[in-house]
Amino acid sequence: MDLGLKDRVYIVTGATRGLGLAAARELVADGAKVVITGRDADAAAATADSLGPGTLGVAADNADPAAADRLIATARDHFGGFDGILISVGGPPAGPTAGITDAQWQAAFESVFLGAVRLARTAAAELSPGGVIGFVLSASVHEPIPGLTISNGLRPGLAGFAKSLSVELGPLGIRVVGLLPSRIDTDRVRELDGLSGDADAARERNCATLPLRRYGTPEEFGKAATFLLSPAASYLTGLMLPVDGGALHGF
Repeated sequence: MDLGLKDRVYIVTGATRGLGLAAARELVADGAKVVITGRDADAAAATADSLGPGTLGVAADNADPAAADRLIATARDHFGGFDGILISVGGPPAGPTAGITDAQWQAAFESVFLGAVRLARTAAAELSPGGVIGFVLSASVHEPIPGLTISNGLRPGLAGFAKSLSVELGPLGIRVVGLLPSRIDTDRVRELDGLSGDADAARERNCATLPLRRYGTPEEFGKAATFLLSPAASYLTGLMLPVDGGALHGF
């Protein structure tokens, strides 16, 4: 199936590792041009080099108010266009409510929530019909995840913003979509498993709750993200897609 990605230009934030990297890798493999970001310039450049031609790595922090305009200008200057953005950011600190400081809440709000809103708002003003804005969210949009209080507080609100934005941008031919990963086998998930004191036992317990009885691979997540961002998904908007091995019990 041709996803129609050849020479389309995307920005993927938080793409030096984890789910952002998985999505960027699959986009490039299907022929897209991608600007990837990370907070460290050297890491972003090295990651872009590893993905091959058609990829540019730049330093950017989602919380930086100037990042959105700069990234879109970079995409246009370097690749000659801008067709979409996938907004991903590293997970906020884990831990119970009592142990989370105001400073941690504020920092997470700036990067996870307000930074994403700003990136999406700026992209919306710059995209043409056929453009797309994607959000990497979390299964916590539907059900809180124990030990991830900050994520549980911020991700559902961001999903609500994304849905509202999809209604506003639909008449302009611009789509807005979200992905809700759960147990994808990334460094972040392995770190969370390790907080239990026995990562292997935690993984076994978690797999037992999943209909597919295993964690997803980054490649599987990346392929789902790539499809949603592609012209092949041109009639999908306002969608929050669980990428969770069937963990979500509702429809």
